[in-house]
Amino acid sequence: MAEIASSEPTRRDFLYIATGAVGAVGLASVAWPFISQMNPDASTLALSTVEVDVGQVAEGQSITVKWRGKPVFIRHRTPKEIDEAKSVPVAQLIDRDARNANLASDAEATDVNRSAPGKEAWLIMVGICTHLGCVPLGEQGNYDGWFCPCHGSQYDSAGRVRVGPAPENMHIPVYSFISDTTVRIG
Repeated sequence: MAEIASSEPTRRDFLYIATGAVGAVGLASVAWPFISQMNPDASTLALSTVEVDVGQVAEGQSITVKWRGKPVFIRHRTPKEIDEAKSVPVAQLIDRDARNANLASDAEATDVNRSAPGKEAWLIMVGICTHLGCVPLGEQGNYDGWFCPCHGSQYDSAGRVRVGPAPENMHIPVYSFISDTTVRIG
């Protein structure tokens, strides 16, 4: 006698589906730690933006804050420093790119393109020498800026490399003034 095919699910069908579901859950539970470990560390996420009160930074002073594990120099420049930086022709610079994350990548390294928009007295830049990653010393060198004692690179009062083996100007991070005295970096 021939068996008639039934469209009713059998116990075997149920076992196949249940086994597949348990296998998928098991695979997901094994894979999740590997996928999760690729996310940034919580401390990195917490430091992705930093708000700094610069109200107490007097003209001619600098402060250093830490952002994403890097030093960031915030300088309240004097009128003399601004005038010196503005008087330098871009053609005389080693690196003619602004290196300002707030501007287009091809922006020239003029003083205006390196300082805060509407607040040219403020210079905010990542305080790392672009030669070998050292931290330059402030208010030193021949250009009233920064001096890297490791290999002699000198930066002017706008953070542009003027002398030495450093190939690029110090980088300007993404930032904005959220009030007259508070800047958000990142």
